[in-house]
Parts: sequence; C-alpha cells; structure tokens
Amino acid sequence: MTIRSERLTSAVPPGSAAPVSTCAVAVDVALLTVLDGRLKLLLVEPDAPQLAGHWALPGRRVRDDESLDDTAHRALAELAGVRAPDAHLEQLRTYGDPSRDPRGRVVSVAYLALTPTTHDPTDPLTAQLWDVEQLGTQDGPRLAYDHDRIVPDALERARSKLEYTSLAAAFVADVFTLGELRRVYEAVWGVSLDPANFRRKVVSARGFVTEAEGLASPGPGGGRPAKRYRRGPATRLHPAMLRP
Repeated sequence: MTIRSERLTSAVPPGSAAPVSTCAVAVDVALLTVLDGRLKLLLVEPDAPQLAGHWALPGRRVRDDESLDDTAHRALAELAGVRAPDAHLEQLRTYGDPSRDPRGRVVSVAYLALTPTTHDPTDPLTAQLWDVEQLGTQDGPRLAYDHDRIVPDALERARSKLEYTSLAAAFVADVFTLGELRRVYEAVWGVSLDPANFRRKVVSARGFVTEAEGLASPGPGGGRPAKRYRRGPATRLHPAMLRP
C-alpha cells in the first residue's frame, strides 16, 4: 500500500520575509510646570470617542514634513493652546505596545517638557494642569492609552535630572531668586528643604547660577529684598544636588 504525504504550506513561503505591518508614528508630550508651589502635569481630553472620560498627554501623529520636535510643539499648541518655544524639551523614550491605541497600531515617541508658567491652559474643559499628587488617586484623572506608563517615567526623569543637572532653572523665569529655585526642587521632589543649606549647595555648585543686577521686591511679609540670579553656564552640577 502506498501512503501519500501532503506537505502543509504556511501563509508565508519559506525563505520569504513576513509581511510588515504599517503603523503610525506619534509624539506625546509630558509637560511639567510648577504653579503655586505645586508640580503640575498638562493633560487633555483624547480625540477618540471610546476614551471619553479619560485624560491624556498632548499628542499628535507626525506629519511627513515636520520633525519630532515640531510635532511636540504642534501638539501643545493645538490641544492646549500652549506655546512654549523656549521650553526645555527632550525625548524620553519610545512606546510601541501593539494594543496601546484602540484606533490602530501607533508607536509613540514620548517627550519631557519643562517650562515656567503663570496661567492655566486656554480651554479648561479640554485641557487642564493636574497636580501630580492627584495621579493614581480616586479624585485624579483616568489616563488613556498607556500614559499611566509614560507619566511615571517622565516624573522620575525630571526628579533625577534635578540632582545632577541645572534643569531646575527651566522651571523659573530668566531672573529668579534662590527661594523661587528652592520651591522648584521642593515641588518636584515633594520634600521641604532647609533654605540656608539649599543656598549653600546652589552657590557651591560651579556655574549653576550667576548673580543678576538689582534685588527682588520684598514679599508680602516685608523683610530684606532677596538677591536675584540667572542660570549659569553649567549643564551638569558639581557637586550634585542629591535628593534627601
């Protein structure tokens, strides 16, 4: 008796490449600022109807004619009315889980943005600055997509970089007092710092700050007007400003 065998064939012929799926590339921006002594995160309402009731980082898909940095600035402007051309902007990491976006395959390049601000977004119904201490609480925002992964990465990046770089000065105006700079560290790290000890560390860090002309206006409680400073030439701090 002759037995005939049949070869099972796969959808992809041997030796040929597997089909490559196309996916969109997007940019999501974790913008942090310090307002009224609190660390705030900018969030917007997602475009996707199925994500109603959630909040998301400002994000846009990358156009063929723009850079990733340009996409980041466009997302902030279009979704939150925020225009911060001088903000500190750096790539955080890339997120590409196949199920991260319910609308289809989207790979996101996440950015960290740090900027001083004195006001809320233009439309509080679709964009808000949320206190980071509210994240993950019952009263906090429900994050869309995989932004519950991106946000902690952004926060830790900001907190760690304040230790060994001059990045804290990105949260304050061009001219600032050491008290204003200290409140940035306290807000980002979530701690209280001794003013005298903080001043000693800042002044001893080579090139961190330089004195500016004039004195700051006295506060509501009066007292001696504080010296004013500008950001110095250093980008890395020696010695580092270690977290308590």
